[in-house]
Amino acid sequence: MSRGRINFIVAAAWALAAGSCAPRRGPSNDIVFVSNEQANEVTLVDGATGEIVGHLATGPRPRGMGFSPDRRTFYVAASNADRIEAWDIASRRRVATYGSGTDPERFAISPDGRTAYIANEDHSAVSFLDLPTGKIVREVAVGPEPEGVGVSPDGKLVVATSETANLAHFIDAQSGKLLASVPVGSRPRFVLFLRGGRIVWVSSEQRGTISVFDAAAHRIIRTIDFTQSFHIPEPVQAIEMRATRDERRVFVAMGRSNRVAEVDPVSGEVRRSFPTGQRTWGIGLSPDETRLYAASGLSGTLTIIDLTRNKVIDTVKLGGRPWGAIAAPK
Repeated sequence: MSRGRINFIVAAAWALAAGSCAPRRGPSNDIVFVSNEQANEVTLVDGATGEIVGHLATGPRPRGMGFSPDRRTFYVAASNADRIEAWDIASRRRVATYGSGTDPERFAISPDGRTAYIANEDHSAVSFLDLPTGKIVREVAVGPEPEGVGVSPDGKLVVATSETANLAHFIDAQSGKLLASVPVGSRPRFVLFLRGGRIVWVSSEQRGTISVFDAAAHRIIRTIDFTQSFHIPEPVQAIEMRATRDERRVFVAMGRSNRVAEVDPVSGEVRRSFPTGQRTWGIGLSPDETRLYAASGLSGTLTIIDLTRNKVIDTVKLGGRPWGAIAAPK
């Protein structure tokens, strides 16, 4: 291992130590929604202070989450109840439940807020849920165990991932036609659209890679290989991804690697990494993009990272199995 790599890892360890004892500080301007699949709830955390400020009692095994375009409604997939729940953010009350097809995992809300595209993990399908009517209007057959799903900013293209078949599926959002199924690294988990939807990133958990697609051509144009950047005893993985609005910073949850990586979206190089709890599946950005939140299932924690100083500032103990984290203005 190079001296630079050793220094990189040591610096990360010191960041964790500093963050664990750092004082919690404001301003308090956002609420983090953390799905906890073991506790059957979504825990609400003040993003600045790390204080637990509420709980939403959901159906069993809440996992994937999302917001309406106006950020007034919060959606969560209750996987073992086969439903999507809608909650009013201001009142913190459940306002609707929708049959989602069996075992919903992740989902994506269309840019117009009218459709939820749902990965039905045990049904090998992507369901199109019409939110105004509450009805499933289409099912698109895909490979076994679909996990990730995303929709392009213009609402025309849906991309889903099949964990077992190791495929990325490209679907026409209007017709439901399956346009292409392209092999990617093993156990693909998440879909991220960049450059106005022209580029699609698909993360592969077990291979520790990101397949970068030309969205229109359904063709891989580059592969980002995390195993080239990390020489660690833990498995090198790639799970959930988030990008800042200007797309200058992309963050990747690394699962069993127990950290979050920051990737340069132009070069594909890893700029830095942040230590987190054990088994980090889900990450989210604060609305002002000054903080990153990482949910870690095995340690039952939420790690709060200050992106202006690039350091961990808090570790919140939640218990259960935190799965995902997204934030809304307070």
